[in-house]
Amino acid sequence: MNFTRTNIPDVVIVEPKVHGDKRGYFIETYRADKLEAFLGYKINFCQDNESKSSRGVLRGLHYQLHPAAQTKLVRVIQGKVLDVAMDIRKGSPTFGHHVAVELSAQNKKQMLVPRGFAHGFVVLEDDTIFAYKVDNYYSPQNDRGILFSDEDLGIDWMILHDELNISEKDKVQPKLSATNDLFEYGINYYA
Repeated sequence: MNFTRTNIPDVVIVEPKVHGDKRGYFIETYRADKLEAFLGYKINFCQDNESKSSRGVLRGLHYQLHPAAQTKLVRVIQGKVLDVAMDIRKGSPTFGHHVAVELSAQNKKQMLVPRGFAHGFVVLEDDTIFAYKVDNYYSPQNDRGILFSDEDLGIDWMILHDELNISEKDKVQPKLSATNDLFEYGINYYA
């Protein structure tokens, strides 16, 4: 596996080695020992999630507050998405900045979205299957979001706004500047 830090160093791209031949391929999609050695801290994933969506579905930008904050390791099994991780740690030098990476069944890339980041994705191909690990269970009382279309964020979702399929919940999330439900930079949310 190859691990690459992005322009926001806490967000990491994971590229598994693909072992393929005429029969197909084999990959290790997750190795705790290798990931934790690279990161320098432990992650205890406790749940795997999967969704299937058509082109234009946008999910996000979501996060959970501490003590229910989540790290996510996301990937695409079938199809293609634009995956976005946005820094929502007040005081961070990259606060309000984001990483956007195309994840697909073809490129096999994964993205590690740590605690302290909002996450979202837009589906770029029909019948896309998106899968991810989380290190904390869903907590409705700690569930929060940031408006995907907040112009201050500068996210290019790669699909015209009127072609997006968005939940009612995601249409009414607050802008980043209008929420106080954020994280503090420098606090260890893994302790």
